[in-house]
Amino acid sequence: MEAGLWGLAGGGALVLGALVAWFVAVPRDIVAVVMAFGAGVLTAAAAFELMDEAEQTGGLLATSAGFLAGAVAYVLANVLLARRGARHRKRSGNQPSEQDQAGSGTAIALGALLDGVPESVVLGVSLIGGGGVGAAMLAAVVISNVPEGLSSVAGMKRAGRGSGYVFGVWGAIAVVSGLSAALGNVLLDGASPQLIALITAVAAGAILAMIADTMIPEAYERARLYTGLCTTAGFLTAFVVERLG
Repeated sequence: MEAGLWGLAGGGALVLGALVAWFVAVPRDIVAVVMAFGAGVLTAAAAFELMDEAEQTGGLLATSAGFLAGAVAYVLANVLLARRGARHRKRSGNQPSEQDQAGSGTAIALGALLDGVPESVVLGVSLIGGGGVGAAMLAAVVISNVPEGLSSVAGMKRAGRGSGYVFGVWGAIAVVSGLSAALGNVLLDGASPQLIALITAVAAGAILAMIADTMIPEAYERARLYTGLCTTAGFLTAFVVERLG
């Protein structure tokens, strides 16, 4: 139950961003800056909360294999969805309407789900054994999901998608995020440390690929001169939270 609630909280950040974007015209430059910051936070969390712990428990070979497998799986799925209209799902512009490309609405929804599930599973796994949820990972998910919701919903609105579709998509993803975290906790409870390390590394690979394929391009498009600095600030923030925690 606790894992599910944390996953729901992480997914709920998407809904929060969606609500803000639907009712408030947030400047795209600000969204891009926050997106870059969130990318840095997620990168640090993947490195220190996920990969470091996975290597310590599962060994370098298994961790490396899992990391590459997660990245490959994400990229392949992302390529398939991009061909069906989900390539710019995190962008506040350039999203196709259903009239431009039939089936793009479903592809965008599936793409958003693809982005969120690895994060949620990791939150659930972090609670196995009675430990608390990883503070840096939770902060990374929330901080990155708010601008994701902001940017993507702004693009959906410009593409002419209605409120039913928009909030139906993000509400469903929040629920699935909670279920993913709960299932990750239940199904892997009692699993060997090596298996948990492997799955954690798979999630880390998928998360890093997602950052490079979707978050950084959106941030760079609007905040070219400041993307590197904002990403660095996000990385440092997550690093400090992880060390202090």
